[in-house]
Amino acid sequence: MSLPLPRIESILPKPVNREAFIERLRLTTVALGQALLMVPALVLGILTLLAWPLLLVLVGFGLAHLAVPATAQLTRLHRWVSGQLLGETISSGYADTTGTNPLTRAFIWLRDPARWRDFAFLWFSVTGGFVLSLVVVGLLVSPITYLFGLVLDTSVAWALLLLLSGPMLVVWWLVTPALVRARALAERGILGHSRVEQLERRVEEVAVSRSEALDHSAAEVRRIERDLHDGAQARIAAVGMNVGLAEKLLATDPGAAAELLKEARETTVSALEDLRSVVRGIHPPVLADRGLGGAVEAIAMAIPLPVTLALDIDGELPPPVESAAYFAVTECLTNIVKHADASRAWVTGSYDGALLRLVVGDDGRGGADPAGSGLAGVSRRLLAFDGTMDLTSPLGGPTVVTMELPCPTAHGSSSPRTRPSSGPA
Repeated sequence: MSLPLPRIESILPKPVNREAFIERLRLTTVALGQALLMVPALVLGILTLLAWPLLLVLVGFGLAHLAVPATAQLTRLHRWVSGQLLGETISSGYADTTGTNPLTRAFIWLRDPARWRDFAFLWFSVTGGFVLSLVVVGLLVSPITYLFGLVLDTSVAWALLLLLSGPMLVVWWLVTPALVRARALAERGILGHSRVEQLERRVEEVAVSRSEALDHSAAEVRRIERDLHDGAQARIAAVGMNVGLAEKLLATDPGAAAELLKEARETTVSALEDLRSVVRGIHPPVLADRGLGGAVEAIAMAIPLPVTLALDIDGELPPPVESAAYFAVTECLTNIVKHADASRAWVTGSYDGALLRLVVGDDGRGGADPAGSGLAGVSRRLLAFDGTMDLTSPLGGPTVVTMELPCPTAHGSSSPRTRPSSGPA
């Protein structure tokens, strides 16, 4: 299974040649592995049959906690193999059991349709799936068996079987892709989401993302109001008071009036900076001026860490998506500076007109927590735009955050403000 698996569709139109023969041999190897996996499937199927009726008894409870996770690992392998053969990802869709105790977890398993699909797959692997895989292997190895029989026994029967070995190899050549594909499609049908479940899950995700987006928007509004009230508004009020006092002192004490006017001018400058800070928090001007690529370059130059950039972001992005991506990258780089203990970082990005993909990584100590406030905020920000965040951060590093945002371009032309960039910032 460690060899790269060919997509089944890619070998159907090929003529008889060396490459097609090698691919069929690899498919036969896959079929052999699937046939051998019938043994653990049978064992797990029997254990599961014994566990569920005895769930309220200690023995059944223990069997369930042995069989269900082991079944999940076995079906995970089958999902990966069938997904590779079909050129797609087959997801499990298990109900979340994070943070639950063993008793609650067992009852969640009992009500989870995905776990029952796993159970059904065990028996498919033992019956129909085993037959499909065994036929593929048998068609290839039977001529070898006949040859050994002919060497050991020169009877006419073995000679006739040997004559049949040629046609059997032809049958093997013709049906191997179809049989392996049939099993892969059956596994996808059993182990994958049903259409209804996908729609239900999607509705739940949209509802959650909308709620989080509304909460985030409300929090942003409160933050802007607070910044304006405590910053610019207070300074502008002080300016008004100073100007009023200066008007009263202008005739009697011109020197004091001049000092008050000077202070008012300085306060006006501070208020202007506060207003600019609020505006940058809403939509940074660098995005409007230079686009996402230029804005990321500006971030990279501002942090005290070498950052390598490889950005290929041609095309005009929707402003809300562009802003979300900018703040997500900013948060990731800020986390690296604060927590990663890294010596360098990197940012890569691409946009193909339909999907914006950004990767932020570092060579730090790893162990980043996706549930931490920073990364959780990034995930929520992306989810509001139907985006995803994937984190890889083993202890010892490196940490890699992959962010994807679907954003079909509103205009067919490229935006003049964005440009590809690469190299160290």
